[in-house]
Amino acid sequence: MGLFSQLFHKSQKPAENVDDNKNENELNSFQAEWEPVPAFIPADKSDYQLVSVIATAIAAGDYPDSQFAVKKILQRNPEALKLSVIAASIAAGESSDCQLAVKNIYQKK
Repeated sequence: MGLFSQLFHKSQKPAENVDDNKNENELNSFQAEWEPVPAFIPADKSDYQLVSVIATAIAAGDYPDSQFAVKKILQRNPEALKLSVIAASIAAGESSDCQLAVKNIYQKK
């Protein structure tokens, strides 16, 4: 039984707070120096009517008696889109069967 308890049970070690304080200080300095680039930005007011009609028509489907309210319309941020394509292309290099996804983009303040 001693072998299984050693393999499958976590040991009870006290957590060290020194590493937590160091990580927190690094995070604060990162946030002070960098700001996130939003993936989506608010759409133009001129596009609201067309997008609302198309979205509610698709959502309604076979239920013409249903009602929908579009609260917010966002569009892709062209700057973030361009940066993610460039970064993924550079990272992929010459490997043709490589798939990458950019999760976050930050810019210096």
